[in-house]
Amino acid sequence: MAKITEAQHQEKAVFVGVIKQNDDERQIMEYLDELEFLAETAGAIGVKKFIQKVDRPDSRTYIRSGKLQEIKEYCEENEIEVVIFDDELSPTQLRNIERELDIRILDRTNLILDIFAQRAKTAYAKMQVELAQYQYLLPRLTRMWTHLERQKGGIGMRGPGETQIETDRRIIQDKISRLKEQLKKVDKQMASQRGNRGSMVRISLVGYTNVGKSTLMNLLAKSDVFAENKLFATLDPTTRKYTLPCGESILLTDTVGFINKLPHHLVSAFHSTLEEAAMADILLIIIDASDTRFAEQLRVTEELLVELGAGGKPTLYVFNKCDRGFAELREIGKSAEDENIVYISALTGQGMDSLISKLEAIVTDGKRRVTYFIPNAEAGALNTLYRVATVEDVQYGADGITAVALADAKARGMMKKYATDDIPDTSEDWEE
Repeated sequence: MAKITEAQHQEKAVFVGVIKQNDDERQIMEYLDELEFLAETAGAIGVKKFIQKVDRPDSRTYIRSGKLQEIKEYCEENEIEVVIFDDELSPTQLRNIERELDIRILDRTNLILDIFAQRAKTAYAKMQVELAQYQYLLPRLTRMWTHLERQKGGIGMRGPGETQIETDRRIIQDKISRLKEQLKKVDKQMASQRGNRGSMVRISLVGYTNVGKSTLMNLLAKSDVFAENKLFATLDPTTRKYTLPCGESILLTDTVGFINKLPHHLVSAFHSTLEEAAMADILLIIIDASDTRFAEQLRVTEELLVELGAGGKPTLYVFNKCDRGFAELREIGKSAEDENIVYISALTGQGMDSLISKLEAIVTDGKRRVTYFIPNAEAGALNTLYRVATVEDVQYGADGITAVALADAKARGMMKKYATDDIPDTSEDWEE
């Protein structure tokens, strides 16, 4: 994959987008602003944006020849080093545009992949990035080769042979297959790890990239998750234990940020990373309250959550960065009085008491504090209690074990023979 930057050199970049029929011009401008932020994250300097209104993008060069010539002249006069298009270009478009402009061309997908390659730290994240890169590269091999002559045959090899591009395509397909197999093995290990986390409530921090998820994670769990004012600062899901004031222990997971027009195969390649959201019991959707585009960003986040199978979960909407400004909630049909909305600043700590209180209410919904007495002869039941409930206190006596636990309906059903409290029967009789 082509890198946007070498060492410390910051390349000068221009950005290109099109406004099609029925497109919202304001939204297209926001996409281009986001593209510039992506480029800055990768190490480039944004210089100018070019926009063309078209019925549909040109199948050969994405934009019309007149606009292409205008961009060429500007790049030559201003020593521009890279032109970045807001949409994913076809192999033909990439090849033709490069031929016309005689300059390096990137599209949104290639740019995001470059950032992913920079940000990947663990072996797992690096494998996911590599897979996404090969999937992007495969249909674009023709652009990379000008020598399409047949390989020379020898004795016993006088058949048609195969072109260099066919050889490379086969190599890449083999690499894609191997990476998929390797990722399957790691996925199984990760699934096993998730299964070993016991009965603790799982909470995923999700949201648009750069909204402050990692900063909030660090504040709550006193962890050291990498946080920076750049897009995609976090690629690897990070899970930390946090104990609420009520004594309930929960698992917090920071996930990769979402973004507009995230290419589909990138969602696929990072499915396991994003799967933490699908596996969560509760979602904290983090929103940048100071960003005027928050409504659009929330829409993107919620659409991706549905795509991942994480829609309909108990959700708390956390409007972060309120020290910089407050979102106009009418844009999303909500008000500050809604029980599932809270304003905070993860940077200053403002509103954190309210967040923890609301989170505690969601986590403990339906749970009750129950006292259990387990005879010594059945001491193994204490392990079950630890697995299905939050044990707050344990006392060992001559005849047995007295334990106080915060238990939901399922746990109470499983452990009801040991309960000393007057617990009404539930309609469901849970079994291990």
